[in-house]
Amino acid sequence: MNIQNTNKKLKVVLSVGDESGIGPEIILKALCSPEIPKNIDFTLVGSKKNLLITYEQLRSLGLENLANPKYLTIEDLEISQSDNEPKSSYGDSSFQYLIKAIEIVKQYPNSALVTGPICKKSWSLAGHYFSGQTEVLAKFCGVKNVGMLFTAKSPITGWRFNTLLATTHIPLCEVPKQLTTELIHSKLDLFKVFCNTYIDKPTLKVAGLNPHAGEEGILGHEEKDWLNDALARWNRKNRDIKLLGPLSPDSCWNSSVKAWSDKNAEKHDGILAMYHDQGLIPMKVIALNYSVNTTIGLPFIRTSPDHGTGFDIAGKGIAQSQSMIEAIKAAVEITRNSRLLNTH
Repeated sequence: MNIQNTNKKLKVVLSVGDESGIGPEIILKALCSPEIPKNIDFTLVGSKKNLLITYEQLRSLGLENLANPKYLTIEDLEISQSDNEPKSSYGDSSFQYLIKAIEIVKQYPNSALVTGPICKKSWSLAGHYFSGQTEVLAKFCGVKNVGMLFTAKSPITGWRFNTLLATTHIPLCEVPKQLTTELIHSKLDLFKVFCNTYIDKPTLKVAGLNPHAGEEGILGHEEKDWLNDALARWNRKNRDIKLLGPLSPDSCWNSSVKAWSDKNAEKHDGILAMYHDQGLIPMKVIALNYSVNTTIGLPFIRTSPDHGTGFDIAGKGIAQSQSMIEAIKAAVEITRNSRLLNTH
């Protein structure tokens, strides 16, 4: 059932994530930021009691720029907690918050989802065996081909820096086994659709799997055996895309550094990385707290801060909220510009 949003505001649903981490803190900080777009209908999914406790605790530490949960719209889920197994309890709560948030977003056309950080180990202890929120979103939205895209908008140049992962949360030794022509083509298809929401003829780069992209088979055979041909075949069917690669991974992101800080530098629109750390290390080094995790291929836009639960600093009032601010801003901007509008 779709529910019409009669006040014409874009609806953004925020699941608070693991409440024993920094999720509640960064959400309360972010929603009070002047950077957050106006005229947005926010709904938080989590424990109202916990949010109020977090608010009072942060206020006692001297923090003033916080959104007061009393005045927020909260889908209040009070899930029973176990003192004997707190990690498992928080894992179960954060999982249930995500499921409810997905349910709400699917009811509202032109809405977006922003998720707080979760702990995969806590999910496992609670009996929820998923390797991440991306995989949960794919299952509960009935979508097979989704992409884990990291995006950041430079505060210096306004350029949007995009890195898509071909493989996600898997051991490094499994990466060569999972990489196939079909997988690469499916990820490039997703990347093209995403980039076409704001540019007609994007330039995409593809990082090689091996050092120096295999050095013609001397340092690895995947590029020579099948990846070169896979990219050429895809590009022949998508001639509106300037496709470069496979490129040596150690220099593939050099142009990203320049484009991030120099308005006159040559720009590209995205890089496809072969595995998690290959893409995330340069992304986090270049974009710092501006990087946002985005799931593409869903019937709505989902974003998340590009960091974890921060258990070691939870409750201290020192968690930076910039990545959550950027996650909200990206969700709004991409949803407003996206061809996904009016499709769910």
